[in-house]
Amino acid sequence: MAAKEKKFHVFGQTLAALSWDGQGEPVLALHGWLDNAASFMPLATQWQRPMVALDFSGHGHSDHRPDGVVTHLVDHVRDVLAVADQLGWQRFTLVGHSMGAGIACLFAAALPERVSRLVLIEGLGPPTTAAEDVAKTLRKALDDMMALADKRKPVYTEIADAVEARTRGFGGLSRDASALLSERGLMPVDGGWTWRADSRLRLTSSLRLTEEQVEGFVRAIQAPVCLILGEQGMGGNGMFDHRLEWLSNATVVRLPGRHHLHMEAPKEVAHAMNVFLDNNNG
Repeated sequence: MAAKEKKFHVFGQTLAALSWDGQGEPVLALHGWLDNAASFMPLATQWQRPMVALDFSGHGHSDHRPDGVVTHLVDHVRDVLAVADQLGWQRFTLVGHSMGAGIACLFAAALPERVSRLVLIEGLGPPTTAAEDVAKTLRKALDDMMALADKRKPVYTEIADAVEARTRGFGGLSRDASALLSERGLMPVDGGWTWRADSRLRLTSSLRLTEEQVEGFVRAIQAPVCLILGEQGMGGNGMFDHRLEWLSNATVVRLPGRHHLHMEAPKEVAHAMNVFLDNNNG
């Protein structure tokens, strides 16, 4: 079934999304850093569940935060809540990939009554900064902010050049997956094409949670969790293993694939998700 475009008016911004009709409990899907809602298009072809995939602020077709505003990862949690409320979804399945998985964990911890099941793909909680490093991290962020005005986005004369650049991005990406993300992530400019994404997304985060704070959030998650990891992705090196111990009800699925395995191996990921959701439908 073809995706439909949706718009949400959230705290003075317009956030975009893709939606698919279906049967059963609705799914709200959250993409990774510098990706967009098209990240979930391959997965949507593999099931019949209703799903809305959001473009986070500054990503895809969503508005950027106002000029001069410094935002943090937790600000996306407020946006997700506003979108769920506008959809009229009091309880739903929450799916997140990478950065979206971190945001999904924060949401599920803070609002456990809204999340029935939690599916995390290549992510378990947000990245952290050690307490002893917060001052120098803030300094780096301030330096980045002051230097931003002198930076320019790359301009590609051909869309194919942008797709090729995206395939070499974080985690590695197949050309087909890169083309999907690029189609939604590019905009025309003089001389060719450039990325829609807010340039501030690449800045050093001025303030991140500590590992102790993330532990508090992860331990507060009440919904059953399915963590799907790629053997050649971030999960393949065991970086989330210690956080798994903080979850009270978790299923771990390890599949061949890289960081975007939900795009490159959608059948396998959808099968794992369907088994988990069908076994936790109460």
